[in-house]
Amino acid sequence: MKHPLGGPVADLDSITVPTHLLPADGRFGSGPSRVRPAQMQALAEVGTSVMGTSHRKAPVKDLVRRVREGLTELFALPEGYEIVLGNGGSTAFWDSATFALVREKAQHLVLGEFSSKFAAETTAAPHLSDPSIVRAEPGSAARASVEEGVDVYAWPQNETSTGVMLPVERPNGAGDDQLVLVDATSAAGGVAVDLTQADAYYFAPQKSFASDGGLWIAALSPAAIARAEEIESSARWVPEFLSLTAAIDNSRKNQTLNTPAIATLVLLAEQIEWILAQGGLAWADARTRATSGLLQEWAARREEVSPFVTDPSARSQVVTTLDLVDDVYGAGIADLLRKHGIVDIEPYRKLGRNQLRIATFPSVPESDVQALIEVLDHVLDALRNDG
Repeated sequence: MKHPLGGPVADLDSITVPTHLLPADGRFGSGPSRVRPAQMQALAEVGTSVMGTSHRKAPVKDLVRRVREGLTELFALPEGYEIVLGNGGSTAFWDSATFALVREKAQHLVLGEFSSKFAAETTAAPHLSDPSIVRAEPGSAARASVEEGVDVYAWPQNETSTGVMLPVERPNGAGDDQLVLVDATSAAGGVAVDLTQADAYYFAPQKSFASDGGLWIAALSPAAIARAEEIESSARWVPEFLSLTAAIDNSRKNQTLNTPAIATLVLLAEQIEWILAQGGLAWADARTRATSGLLQEWAARREEVSPFVTDPSARSQVVTTLDLVDDVYGAGIADLLRKHGIVDIEPYRKLGRNQLRIATFPSVPESDVQALIEVLDHVLDALRNDG
């Protein structure tokens, strides 16, 4: 096998992984994430009574109510905050926020591929001033700072492409009229958060919540709700599909503007209630700390492996990125492991690095992470002996 980044590598195709080393479940993807068998069973049982029925009627509205009430409990929702659902994923929420939350100018922290996309939206918006963009090199963190003229501060809690995690906290000195919007798509449900530090904590459900895409969910503060009402009652044109006030009004009725993917709602409701039954967000936070910690400890033991995120305080709990030395081909190892049922640990394609990217969302137990480490040890030892 030829290493695309230069130099020959040992023949990975000659390596066989013993069955007894394999994890019980080999799905370690950063999204969509593994779905627990119990969720699929619930989909089979509950889905027969709601699939193919009106989303304006009680059975589907009850699913939305379960989601909203479950998230209210999970996040210990502050007084006045509301759980709002909308059609489309986080991409749709970026557009909604561009229309209905940014009054004139936003400040964006750009850490990688996903955080750059919201910045691109407000940059292109003809009704807004050019945003202030604070960039960090991939694998490193940035911090928001108060800036005159900025009315929205936006960043990801977890940059999925690089495995960098940022705190959710208002910039020091930010005014009451400056909103904080946090993209929590790959962190929500797996990382502790104080929602009083954000005005829009939004996410799609295909990561920690082990569901499908096509939906956005946001915990909105009273200030964010008021901003949306202010802007949407002004002369600014807002497409109905992207209207936050429409999403808020529908969510208060436990429904969405357009027909939602009902299977997504079933999987999401089941996952929320499962996390709550395990001990809630504190349990999920402890679990992802433990599982990602196992991978970081393993990287410290292997000379072929090093953490991509060099600052320990910025390392993600839910997406671990590990660089490999040049003569160990990460994508080749991922291909080998896929043949053995261990899937989706490839590096993020646009990052272009020789690394592994391993997700440790709440559905991933320590036992499977430990088994993955043993498999990786087996492969790396075989490569070393072959070399």
